Amino acid sequence: MRRWQQEARETRAALDAAWSELPPALRLPTQFLGRHYAGCGATIGAMPRCDFSCRACYLGPDANAAPPLPLSDVKAQMRVLREWLGPAGNLQLTDGEITLRKDAELIELIAYARSIGLVPMLMTHGETFRRRPGLLERLVLEGGLSEVCFHVDSTMRGRRDHYAQAHSEAELMGLRAEFAELVRAVRRRTGRRLDAASTMTVTQDNLAEVPAVLRWFLANADAFKMISFQPIAMVGRSATGLAGVSVEDLWQRIADGAGDRELARGTGYLGHPGCSRFVQGVAVRRGDRASLVPLYRDDEAHDMALLGELLARVGGVSLRLDSAVRAALRVTQLALRHGVFFARRFAPYLWRLARRAGTWRGHYFCVVSHHFMSADELATPLGQERLASCSFRVAIDGRLQPMCAVNAKGLRDAFYRAA
Repeated sequence: MRRWQQEARETRAALDAAWSELPPALRLPTQFLGRHYAGCGATIGAMPRCDFSCRACYLGPDANAAPPLPLSDVKAQMRVLREWLGPAGNLQLTDGEITLRKDAELIELIAYARSIGLVPMLMTHGETFRRRPGLLERLVLEGGLSEVCFHVDSTMRGRRDHYAQAHSEAELMGLRAEFAELVRAVRRRTGRRLDAASTMTVTQDNLAEVPAVLRWFLANADAFKMISFQPIAMVGRSATGLAGVSVEDLWQRIADGAGDRELARGTGYLGHPGCSRFVQGVAVRRGDRASLVPLYRDDEAHDMALLGELLARVGGVSLRLDSAVRAALRVTQLALRHGVFFARRFAPYLWRLARRAGTWRGHYFCVVSHHFMSADELATPLGQERLASCSFRVAIDGRLQPMCAVNAKGLRDAFYRAA
């Protein structure tokens, strides 16, 4: 109990700090920064090298020549991020291609992150798991990995089979299905929790395929819980011939794929609306198609009132590092403390949500857009405003740096050269 009380104090301090730094204009009813999350952190230098040569890449020309940092240095970054993010903070274990690090070292990094109270999500192109069957299972069993994210899109180059020269997202659906089955199989074999997500770079060339990609993920929401669409930013080694897309054009396509023209009514934010936005929902089957039903709508007064009270009562609470027994005890504690609220307010909400969905059966799913900036965008007043409210940071020399500054202002390349 004392440990939970200490975690609760740390969580509240981290959330309050994040909220206090948000400009009043960004303290929106569906703002989650400072109310449920303090932000998101990422490693740098853990493995700069990548064995792909993608046409959309934030890595600079020096990445493949830079040696990976010693484990002690990466762990030091994690401790800085833990102090900022609080208990169960989101950590992206990433850099170039992190799975090229030695197995034992990767396992040690995953286990260390969890031991200090961070939830590591391993970011990967996934090819190492295809070439080395059993590796993902080892990371789960020996390191405690519980979250993995596969980057798959048609700008990528480096696969060695019939996906090597894929020029459309349709050509990659089989690969996505392979990763979905890998996740399901690891869960079956280990009996452990493994949440999976995916990222996809979006350009003018594949924008029209966003609806089909999203429909595929909704149909496979038992395996994947999230997809993040990321419009290309001209940073690093990104090819100059690739054209970016606007937020509005992207979300119109996302709404088409979700089967809901008013999907934006369910938009949430983690920081500046120009940086990222998301819709949390339930993936359900409607006839022969899957669709996304938002968990809340901003034009539903009941939803907004419930969301505000829910975040005020249990914002920041996470079960992702808990064992089954500890999670059950924590849920019991929450039920005892907030039982009247859950009975009087939350139960009717679930009934309304089920009526909107047309079923009680479905899987949680979150669709995200994340918009990195180029150097030109950073130089604008809006770019500076976004930078000041950044919720995605890395630790360089003990200081938290916005990811867009790392990618577009040369901080990544300078870090690699100094390594």
